[in-house]
Amino acid sequence: MIRLACVPRCYFAWVFHLIALPVLVDAMGSSVAAGPPNVVMILADDLGYGDLSSYGATDLRSPHIDKIVASGIRFDNFYANCPVCSPTRASLLTGRYPELVGVPGVIRTHAENSWGYLDPAAVMLPTLLKQAGYHTAIVGKWHLGLESPSRPNERGFDHFYGYLGDMMDDYYNHRRHGINYMRREEREVDPEGHATDLFTSWACEYIADRSKKESPFFLYLPYNAPHTPIQPPQDWFEKVKAREPGISDRRAKLVALIEHMDDGIGKVMAKLEETGVAKNTLVIFTSDNGGQLSAGANNGPLRDGKQSMYEGGLKVPFCAVWPGKISNGTHSDRTALTMDLYPTICEAAGITVKHRVDGSSILPTLLGKSQATENRDLFFHRREGGERYGGLTINAIRREDWKLIQNSPFAPLELYNLHTDPLEENELSKKNRGKFIELSAALRVQIQRGGAVPWQRSSRRDVE
Repeated sequence: MIRLACVPRCYFAWVFHLIALPVLVDAMGSSVAAGPPNVVMILADDLGYGDLSSYGATDLRSPHIDKIVASGIRFDNFYANCPVCSPTRASLLTGRYPELVGVPGVIRTHAENSWGYLDPAAVMLPTLLKQAGYHTAIVGKWHLGLESPSRPNERGFDHFYGYLGDMMDDYYNHRRHGINYMRREEREVDPEGHATDLFTSWACEYIADRSKKESPFFLYLPYNAPHTPIQPPQDWFEKVKAREPGISDRRAKLVALIEHMDDGIGKVMAKLEETGVAKNTLVIFTSDNGGQLSAGANNGPLRDGKQSMYEGGLKVPFCAVWPGKISNGTHSDRTALTMDLYPTICEAAGITVKHRVDGSSILPTLLGKSQATENRDLFFHRREGGERYGGLTINAIRREDWKLIQNSPFAPLELYNLHTDPLEENELSKKNRGKFIELSAALRVQIQRGGAVPWQRSSRRDVE
């Protein structure tokens, strides 16, 4: 793999990119330029670790995501950067811990309950890809800011067709608190249909259009599903109820919403094949955090779920496929985080990241190459309001097998050994004071780093 410095988007840079990259041999034996790969980054919203059939669900069928697993690689120890939406998305698109780019919590439509403001100086993944000749698009849920300069087209995306806000109050009318946040570029649109179907259709249209172009593309496809409200199309709900005897309505609705999303992902994968671009496209699938237990989610045997620093809130499914590059049906137990996808995608695209990121590329692991285990501390951070959090933070640190968490700002720190206790049942802070003191000191340093970064627009103005 030849790594190229990020260069201005121009004809000569593109020609150099083509010449410098490897040459493949097609089925007829002729030499063809491989070119940099297209990248499709699919992100589910609140998908639990156990809510795919390939991850152990017995009442759910996810054949299309399962096919990505079977045709590529599955990670068993992949973590979201945060147990809620916005911070994880910020990490994906910046390669940084979310609190270090101003997104320690959920960015919401009401300022008094919004806990982040994406740093205008953060170097965004689509910006780097554009400079290397890529056309960049987001189809789906943005959730990183409603106003300038925090909208997708201002943060490196050539094309935006989707939803600016956080959750939708209804999958069919696409409003939040009565406001329509559906946009095509900067223009408000009001399409008819279930949001999952719309995002799938728009993604397929984008792939079909870009397949006719010379330059590679980056498509970021963040679905709203299966976030609340749990609102699958009625026929999908009825199909699950008929197939799964004894399933509760609550669980059946969530299963149907996930299966409906899986069907959409299948259509996207089929469009890649139909247009002939699948063979040089890296597809990555994961979730922004664990499943919401009150909505009927299944996080496997893991403790707790969405919003929690226990494993059920952070550990998520992950799989990737790249024909001819990633071997079929491979598994990895390597520990990785959402922020690792930023340098991974850059390396796959031939881009050398010259600024500081917190993530580490996992491309060698995806390609089946040996990759040394990193002895790095992993931090998790969330700020939230309401009486439960009071505008304060919850935090965790993982160092090798040890994990120290504070799951409520009003509760003591807890220590677990994930090797001997993966379900976090045996709290060890009193039995191993040395490890407790060691990890709590490291966690405080990270909290100080995050505390130095403004996370509200007004506070940024105050310090300027």
